[in-house]
Amino acid sequence: MNYSNQKVSDVQIAYIGGGSRGWAWTFMTDLAMEEKMSGVIRLYDIDKEAAMYNEVIGSRVSERPDAPGKWGYRTCSTLKEALEGTDFVVISILPGTFDEMEVDVHMPQRLGIWQSVGDTAGPGGIMRALRTIPMFVEIAEAVREYSPQAWVINYTNPMSLCVKTLYHVFPQIKAFGCCHEVFGTQSLLKGIAEEVLGFTDITRQDIHVNVLGINHFTWFDYASCRGTDLIPVFREYARSHYEEGYSEGDDNWANSSFACAHRVKFDLIRRYGLIAAAGDRHLAEFMPGDEYLKDPDTVEKWKFALTTVEWRKKHLEELLDKSRRLYEGEEEVELKPTGEEGILLIKALCGLERVISNVNIPNTGRQISNLPETAVVETNAVFERDAIRPVIAGAMPDDIKELIMPHVRNHEYTLQAALACDKELVVKAFMNDPNVAARSCSEADIRALADDMIRGTINYLPQEWKKVV
Repeated sequence: MNYSNQKVSDVQIAYIGGGSRGWAWTFMTDLAMEEKMSGVIRLYDIDKEAAMYNEVIGSRVSERPDAPGKWGYRTCSTLKEALEGTDFVVISILPGTFDEMEVDVHMPQRLGIWQSVGDTAGPGGIMRALRTIPMFVEIAEAVREYSPQAWVINYTNPMSLCVKTLYHVFPQIKAFGCCHEVFGTQSLLKGIAEEVLGFTDITRQDIHVNVLGINHFTWFDYASCRGTDLIPVFREYARSHYEEGYSEGDDNWANSSFACAHRVKFDLIRRYGLIAAAGDRHLAEFMPGDEYLKDPDTVEKWKFALTTVEWRKKHLEELLDKSRRLYEGEEEVELKPTGEEGILLIKALCGLERVISNVNIPNTGRQISNLPETAVVETNAVFERDAIRPVIAGAMPDDIKELIMPHVRNHEYTLQAALACDKELVVKAFMNDPNVAARSCSEADIRALADDMIRGTINYLPQEWKKVV
């Protein structure tokens, strides 16, 4: 990298999963709008044609006169080509296809196990991890060999296990996981502060929070804006709007696979005293399965959605068509802020900013004092030139810690299951998961489910799995 007049040029970024539809365009947009950095994006994807499409799309975005950030895009054929001499590595991959994800999300329904996302916790998250971990082993080994000093930014789920794998393979890696779920809860608090307190001219960033938990199951024990403690404000708002939830003027939760009315958050602050800081469909999967995910009628009552794989497949068709239009120049990428912070964090690591943001890294600094050092936790951290300094978040309340620990244990079971191709550990993780444990499933039924789910994803697992199912 070259520095000049508070600008950085020749930044080398390897994008693993660079053929992605959707997320890659978000990344391109933020890069194109950043005038203080320029360089080269090396796109690597097992679908090389998709990466080549994004090379054309990204180059076209960078060439636009309204794009102050100028970047070159280059498709790479190997990890070595993508990684050698790079400053940053961005990982955003889809482990398997939506056919495998259909197994993850929907096969457990035969035992009455409903999952609203199926990519982080529950049987779906465990199976997705079995596909993902071997890929992250390969990536970590390649980073260790070709770019050991690069900063590695992960966006892939299951976030905690992806980051855990990177550090397991290469303990000296400079890796962290980014997730925007916390931002959504800050935005919710912004809206409530405007409505209840009459605040104006505030942004999400004006909502100062202490973040503690694990990815997709984070909590705020501190939230403040302009000197006002927002915890009691949120608690009272949740009490008085408990039945209808929070609305932005319509019932968009009923027509979206991602939106919610935040009723799960309202219930959780009533029960536990802290603000749960993720989307309701994620939060529900970490809780016992007889609560928010008992059945589809219960989900509807709590005003969030089950994100079906049928919807994901339809959405992919739309993205593929958009990719074609962008590639052929029939449509342009819209240059407007995306709300993500990845580029801001890269700027900070380049020494152009000093930023505080939430981050997923191992708990080796005891950011959360009463969770294991081996856990990958989500807290705030200070980002500055070539450094991430985690903020000490404090201890989890005991009752919330009890909710988190089964998932922390499952992260270890699942990592070891993936590394050793150990079906018994998969069964153990299934039975330990709160969504499964709350159901009246026999061990025989759970074992049969694990066998069938492994068979359903066998094409994306190491060959050794064929010997155990």
